[in-house]
Formats: sequence, structure tokens, C-alpha cells
Amino acid sequence: MIPRMLEEYRKSIVPEMMKQFSLKNPNAVPRLEKIVVNMGVGEATQDVKILEKAMDEMAVITGQRPVMRRAKKAISNFKVRQKQPVGCVVTLRKHKMYEFLDRLINIAMPRIRDFRGVRDTSFDAAGNYTLGLTEQNIFPEIDADRITRAQGMDITFVIKGSASREQSKALLKFFGMPFKTSTKEGA
Repeated sequence: MIPRMLEEYRKSIVPEMMKQFSLKNPNAVPRLEKIVVNMGVGEATQDVKILEKAMDEMAVITGQRPVMRRAKKAISNFKVRQKQPVGCVVTLRKHKMYEFLDRLINIAMPRIRDFRGVRDTSFDAAGNYTLGLTEQNIFPEIDADRITRAQGMDITFVIKGSASREQSKALLKFFGMPFKTSTKEGA
């Protein structure tokens, strides 16, 4: 079964992007290559069970078992030794990626308290977009009563074939990403 967002991309987003950016070839339209969900758990240096709980919650959220990440170097100020577990990461591709994107945009983001949109300045030079969430309980798969501590995560959308940040932003906007309206601060 084809995910709803993938079908929408093929049928409506590709023709709209071709028209908006005057692209002649549908293969020149930017597309999502992968979504990387990263969760750093600093308290895991003291208690590994906190990391295991975070990995279980991330597996429920993404539908895929995360990989444990270990420290590359020892940092004495943070009480971190080399090769000590410090976080976990999941790389989503193909159908799972589009299903996660659909749940994130249409179900999880509207559940954020006082949500006014995401920043449109978090694009890197290659056109990839990174979004930070402060709590994992915005996802309906997580039971709020069983959470011992709030845990944030970073979500990176890797966009392939993007010639500019504008094309990447337009692609995410067509998917339904709620960007903030840019207003001058202090005015």
C-alpha cells in the first residue's frame, strides 16, 4: 500500500514544483531522501536504563528500532568517557519515512502547546532542514502516564536534488509543513 504523502508527492507536488520553478524534467524536482530522528540522552552516562527507555519510546514513535550512539571522545566536564552510550538515532527511508512525515505534520505538530509554526531559517547549505522538538509526548503513540521524563529530539529532513533553500522550503510547504510567517522581531 502506497503512503498518502508519497502519492500526493507524485500526483500534485511534482507538477506544482515543475511549474513554480520552471523545471522541464520531473526528475529535477527535489525529493525527500531520508528522515533522521536523533535523540541525545545526556543522563545515560549515569544510568543506561534511561537510554533504553528512550530507545523504546523512539521505536514506538518511528516504527523502527533505533541504533545506540556512543561518545567518540572523552569529555571530562560532562563526565563522558569514550565509547560510552549517549544517545540513539533512526534513519527512515521510503514508505516508513512518508508515514512518519504524515503523522508528524498532521497529528503531532498540532498537539504542541502554543504552536505557531516552525522556523524557516533552519536550512543548511545543501537544502536539508532540521527541526527540534522538546517533548516526545506530542506523538499519540506515547502514553503520557508512563513517561518518566520529557525527552527532546532532532528531526532532519534530507532533501535530494535541491538546487536552493527556496526549493527545499517549497517542497516541505507543499507537504504541509507549518512554517511561521516571517515578521520582523521587535516591530
